[in-house]
Amino acid sequence: MDLYREQILDHYKHPRNFGHLEGANIMSEEINVSCGDKIAIEILLSDDKKSITDIRFSGEGCAINQASASMLTEVVKGMTIVEVMKLDLPYIEKLLGTTLTPSRVKCALLPLEAIHKAVSSVR
Repeated sequence: MDLYREQILDHYKHPRNFGHLEGANIMSEEINVSCGDKIAIEILLSDDKKSITDIRFSGEGCAINQASASMLTEVVKGMTIVEVMKLDLPYIEKLLGTTLTPSRVKCALLPLEAIHKAVSSVR
């Protein structure tokens, strides 16, 4: 098995930042109706509301979906909202270490869409 698949499986089996975030300022939920993936994002913003201090996710989905959520929550901690809003599909593919098939793009992007939706409510 290649390194990237091992990393995806590790994040799927042992997700980072999974669960409820006490004191979250903002929250967002997204559902992929075509496959049933569900993601809820809870975020604690800095006092000036310009960056992410902490983040958690919950939900259920395929390995790509859950690994994407786990990896993203690790990466966005400490980022400004402006930086987070610049993240896109090429960034997610680089993070996952693979080029996604069209059927997996929505799975991988669902956590990012939830994060974007949550932080855009602050602007």
